[in-house]
Amino acid sequence: MSDHRLCVLNAGSSSLKFAVYDVADGSLSRSQNGEVERIGGEGRLRITSADGRALHDQSVTTKDHAAALAILAGLPDGPLDRTKLIGFGHRVVHGGPDMNTPVLVDATTLAKIQALEPLAPLHNPPAVAVLKGLEKQCPGLPHVACFDTAFHRSHPPVADRFAIPDSLYREGVRRYGFHGLSYEYIARALADGFPEIALGRVVVAHLGSGASMCALAGGRSVDSSMGFTALDGLPMGTRSGSLDSGVILWLQQQKGWSVEKVEHFLYADCGLKGLSGVSNDMRTLLASDAPLAKLAVEYFVYHVARTAGALAAAMGGIDALVFTAGIGERSPEIRGRVLHRLHWLGFSIDEAANQAGQTVLTRADSRLPAYRVPTDEEGVIARHTLALIEPA
Repeated sequence: MSDHRLCVLNAGSSSLKFAVYDVADGSLSRSQNGEVERIGGEGRLRITSADGRALHDQSVTTKDHAAALAILAGLPDGPLDRTKLIGFGHRVVHGGPDMNTPVLVDATTLAKIQALEPLAPLHNPPAVAVLKGLEKQCPGLPHVACFDTAFHRSHPPVADRFAIPDSLYREGVRRYGFHGLSYEYIARALADGFPEIALGRVVVAHLGSGASMCALAGGRSVDSSMGFTALDGLPMGTRSGSLDSGVILWLQQQKGWSVEKVEHFLYADCGLKGLSGVSNDMRTLLASDAPLAKLAVEYFVYHVARTAGALAAAMGGIDALVFTAGIGERSPEIRGRVLHRLHWLGFSIDEAANQAGQTVLTRADSRLPAYRVPTDEEGVIARHTLALIEPA
């Protein structure tokens, strides 16, 4: 076993996911995955080995992310075992207009990440809390921040801007795009496994509780469904997706809602949860007979297919479609319904392959191919982190 390890962390509003990588001769191998769930009360800590064995599974009570870190630090041979750690990699959702590459975190970088908290209120604040907490738990070790917005900084101006005055654009009001670490992984996976497709025009659907889609041309992002914040684009578990800004004005003017109430509403009470009145979980909705649950599923499928067509138009055509992330990887019904809606583009689904979750989802005679490719954001972060703390 390697004497050196990296720990990659992904902090959510009420969770802390992590992965541990052994480092040997410049290569990485994952040894642990884990998560502290429901931070802020009675929750659970789960850690599994790379081969799926349960290493820890226990109830925990945490006040905040710092308390979760303290629990992890107390585990023998756990993710925060200082005898082996050489550094930390962090997923940071919003990097603003300037942070477009992974960076070693210092006081200046931390201040910039903190300043962007209003643009990613569910994600940047816990990332900052974890960075500060680890500095106390494991002082002196380096931290690398990897930004979900960075991969999309290659957008052309027509995809990067809103139709607002240029002065606001220069202040940073622009379309950033998110889930960039996932799209970076998919671009690399396609280059390794399907190089002829990777050079072309690919629409990638990152479908999970947070959902977005990306247009990849030659492996580079040229457009994305998400914009200034992670509220834009597809309907999500609890987030609204694209919404006429006049609705927000109406809520404030006619219902007297405060900015704080509108923010909570858009992030926590909309999307599949709000539309269905049943759940934000796609599995629950698919199993439900409630009319609004069925509508929420169809609404999601409709907007995924609609966005695929829009992103194809942005590239002047489409050569392939890729499904990834929780729903995209695990729901053959959603994949199938999307592909049936996109049959007009040239996708002919192989029903058996789709049900089995195979990599290629379309028939041999399909004019265009569709793929299921599991993503690995943690692996991308680990590679970037190692490159910065142990440069060749």
